[in-house]
Order: sequence, then structure tokens, then C-alpha cells
Amino acid sequence: MSGGPMTGRGASGNLHHRFDRIRIEAVDDGWWQEDAPASRATEVRLEQSRTAISRNQSPDMPFSRSLNPYRGCEHGCIYCFARPSHAYWDLSPGLDFETRLIARTNLPVRLTEELAAPGYVCEPIALGANTDPYQPIERQHQLSRQVLEILLRHRHPLTITTRSALILRDLDLLTELAALRLVRVFISFTTLSSDLKRVMEPRAASPGARLKVIRTLREAGVPVGIITAPMIPMINDMELEKLLQAGLDAGATSAGYTLLRLPLEVRPLFEQWLLEHFPDRAAHVMSLIRQSRGGRDYDSRFGHRLRGEGPFADLLAQRFRLSIRRLGLNRRREEERLDTTRFAPPHQQIGLF
Repeated sequence: MSGGPMTGRGASGNLHHRFDRIRIEAVDDGWWQEDAPASRATEVRLEQSRTAISRNQSPDMPFSRSLNPYRGCEHGCIYCFARPSHAYWDLSPGLDFETRLIARTNLPVRLTEELAAPGYVCEPIALGANTDPYQPIERQHQLSRQVLEILLRHRHPLTITTRSALILRDLDLLTELAALRLVRVFISFTTLSSDLKRVMEPRAASPGARLKVIRTLREAGVPVGIITAPMIPMINDMELEKLLQAGLDAGATSAGYTLLRLPLEVRPLFEQWLLEHFPDRAAHVMSLIRQSRGGRDYDSRFGHRLRGEGPFADLLAQRFRLSIRRLGLNRRREEERLDTTRFAPPHQQIGLF
């Protein structure tokens, strides 16, 4: 990896991924140009995918199937648990994850085929479970909008998780879906501080913009919740109650949270980020993380990976429960339950009533 932060990016450079066979080390040969800007443009590769819907077997996830139009994410969130997936394409989970993106351009076609498959059983699809469906390249490729159009056409329910204000572009479709009880939106929120957001999630929407998204969706009748994820010890965990209050004030009716996860290559990327931006507390942050993960950097066990264990994790869970009870969040789950009975597979006539 490089030795310092890169403008507008979360990672400082590209670390070797776990499948690398060739190792390259940077050497200072005297040709470093002091005035050269530390930046990198975004590249997008087009992919023809064999499938659209991914099945999830994890018992601690609230969905059984998901759909991700893009691989990699330009938002550049340093803590993103999806970073290690880039190694499967022989790309680094570091800067490559933020700058060398893949658009699954035939996803709408594959999705339609899978919805039409004999024996297909309708269950809500989670859009954006791995990478953000409304990251900046969605403006050009519009794959997420095409997915919404298909699901609306066939009356198929979905959930959306995003930290982007671009979702408001599709308010027309979201309003129609909501009227049929086919959609719930979750806005991922980590901080109310623009300064912290700038270094932790460099290309995601500002805190103010995310609150505006919640207000606008709620006013349009679209069920919306707030996900305070991830909570990071000594970095943003002290904001938990304020985030939940802000979400409620903006119109959120539900809330959730997760504890920071550091699988595989995320750990060294996050540790370097800590040393660059919070050197005074980096050791303490990692100590609390390990205390919450049984002495390790990460615990992948179901039932533990999203919440952790030990004093810090238990206190965080207690704070969340008390806040939810005090604010009255998560009380409308039954009336916001998505409707799977309206589904009409492709090539089947949809009734007017």
C-alpha cells in the first residue's frame, strides 16, 4: 500500500489480496513528483453475469436472496465488509475496490429470466446487500432503476439499503411500489459529523443529505428505516443515540445496527486508516474490537459476527435496545410487512384489481 491518504478515496493504496501469486514492492527511485496529485480515476468494466439473484444461507441476515448490480463500490467506505470479494476478480480490496468497478449490464435480462423460471417462489429481494446500488456510476448505467422497473412490473417485493441521495431520482417508482406494499428502504448512517464522514466514507452522501432522503421518502409514503452500521469503538459509537434520534425526527420508523466487521483484507486496510487519521487512539480502538471478538480481529460465527460479545458489545446492544424503546422505533413492522401475494411472473397477465 502507499504511504498516505489518497484524495477522495478511503483506502491509501492497494494491498495484496489473499490469492496473489506475484508480490510487487514499491521502491523510492527518486522519481517521485512532489506536486503530483494523489488521486485515481474510476474505471468501469462491463460484465455479462450468468445469474442475477444470489441466495443467502446465513441465519443472521434478514433476507434469503439479494441482488447487486455492481461489484466494488465508489463510495470508498474504509470499513466495508465487501472489500475482500474483489479478490475473486484478481483485484485488490484496497483502491481497486473503489476505483476498478464492474457493472453487471445484463442483470435486468437475467432477473426477468429467473423470475419466469418454473417453480420460482416469491420472497423479498434485498437490493444492495453487498455494494451500494446507488453509488455514483448508477447515474450512467441505471441498472438499479431497471431492476425497480422489472420488480414493479411483476409486483415483486424488495428492500433497498443505501447511503446515497441518488435514490431520490427513483422516487416515482418507489412511490408506486410502496402503494402496493412492495418496498422498504433502509438508509445506512454512521455519523452526523461531516468531517468524519469525509475520511470514513469519502464519496457517500453527507449526513444532511441522508436525513433529507429519509424525510422525502417518508413524505412520499415510502417506509424507511435507519441502519446505524457499522458502530466502531471510539470512532462513532458515541453517536448511536443521536443517530437514532435524528433518524426518527426525519421520519424513520425502524432501526438496526451492526458492530464493525474486519474480515480478511479489511483488517489491514482499517488499521492503516486508523494510524493515518486517528493515531492517538488507534491501539485502543483495535483493543476494544478484539475484546468484542473473543481476542481476535474478527469472529465470523453466525450469531456473533454482526453484534460481537463481551463488555463493549453488550453495552452497545443495551444502549440500542433502550433507545429503540424510548423512541418508539420498530413498532410498525407488521403493517410495513411486504406483500408477496401480488407477484405475477413474466408472461403472466396482471389483474387490474
